[in-house]
Amino acid sequence: MSEKELIKKIKKLPSEAQQEAADFVEFLTKKYLQQSEETDLSEKKSILESSFRGMWKDREDMQDSTKWVRELRKSRFSD
Repeated sequence: MSEKELIKKIKKLPSEAQQEAADFVEFLTKKYLQQSEETDLSEKKSILESSFRGMWKDREDMQDSTKWVRELRKSRFSD
């Protein structure tokens, strides 16, 4: 059934039945979106498993990240 046909059929229903159809669509949307989100969460990896972890370990200027950020801000935001 096409989207147009479905809409035509829903429009022919009494308003109470249209509301039931809308409620059912809302139920299905929540059900399938929640399943999709749960799947996405289970597939996420820990940041510790990320390939980005340790990418700056050989940079001398990044050994003290707090100092690095402080110096960066000082150079960009000083008067």
